[in-house]
Amino acid sequence: MRAVFAAAAVAAGVAAVIAASHAAASIGGLLKVRLGGDEQQTRLVMDIDQAASAKLLSDGSADGHAVLLLPTVSAQGGLQGSGQGLVKAWAIEQTPAGARLQMDLAASARVRARFLLPPADGIDHYRYVVDVVSQAGAVRLISNPNPGAAVGLQLRPQIAPSQVLPVSLKKVVVIDPGHGGHDPGATGALGFEKDVNLAAALALKARLERSSRYRVVLTRQDDTYVPLETRVRIAQRAGADLFISLHSDSGPDATLRGASVYTLSDKASNRAARFVSRDDWFMKASLTGDRGVSDILFDLTQRATKNRSAAFAQTLVGRIEGKAPLLRRSQRDAGFMVLLAPDVPAVLLEMGFVTNPDDEEFLRDPQRRGRLMNAVGDSIDDYFAQATRLASR
Repeated sequence: MRAVFAAAAVAAGVAAVIAASHAAASIGGLLKVRLGGDEQQTRLVMDIDQAASAKLLSDGSADGHAVLLLPTVSAQGGLQGSGQGLVKAWAIEQTPAGARLQMDLAASARVRARFLLPPADGIDHYRYVVDVVSQAGAVRLISNPNPGAAVGLQLRPQIAPSQVLPVSLKKVVVIDPGHGGHDPGATGALGFEKDVNLAAALALKARLERSSRYRVVLTRQDDTYVPLETRVRIAQRAGADLFISLHSDSGPDATLRGASVYTLSDKASNRAARFVSRDDWFMKASLTGDRGVSDILFDLTQRATKNRSAAFAQTLVGRIEGKAPLLRRSQRDAGFMVLLAPDVPAVLLEMGFVTNPDDEEFLRDPQRRGRLMNAVGDSIDDYFAQATRLASR
């Protein structure tokens, strides 16, 4: 779940989209969340004040974390609570892409069905329903002829402040060790860049997992080649809260040394559209199918993501300073393909120059490399802590 740096700006921008496009699409409010069910099937119902579409990012079958994104629903302030039945815990946070529901599921559970119910039978609002089943409960749920029926589940509200528990589902951090396989990257006196990048990524993964606050995903875990576009897709499919690509620089001057951090440049921002497909959330953001609304929502999301990337880059540079040499202009921008995801805050860290003897020795020393990755881990802690403080205001 991504915390919000610019939620108010996004909300205001969406309002401008509606006025400018004269479309029916708008941002609906989340009224309350209810849970009901048992260890065979559990239903979560989100009461919302207008119709909304949603995209299932993960059904929970792979790792027990189900993620659903509702682009046109606002959940300012967020909600979280204890679970019931197959849902062990749940939380909803506002992100630049919309309200994001994450559920921590019991073993072997997964999202089986989801649907929107219109106002009916004295109910004056819409309800977005998410059904979770165990493998044993799947058959029983499929046989239900009426998806709007409660199927015997007693739903209970989970919105009153007194019921909100200190449940915090893990942030998803995707670490991308640059190059790999037949792409060795830069060559130093002691070997290839790809090996340094992977060693650093494994050290950072170990640092983050010690805190139990993160779910860490690697784009590669060994000496294999992963296409650049696939690395971006891995981050998007994982529902990443942060993407960091690790590289080691090279230069024609062997005296050149120091780390630097890159974010996506304004000039390259329009290239992000190549990653948009008909299945992406912003293509479904307008229930009227108004492409103009979708385009502007895409732009708003990308702007918010770039702001968050820049905020993390600044924090990262501050933490690295003193732990490793820095280039004079250490915070930069470029059009690197791995930074193009419009909905995932991302940076590329050049840890130093393998073409510089001192930097290469530094990066190949497990202890000094470990201290650098600990500093990177500290910057990630700082980034999410700051995001939480901003979201709670």
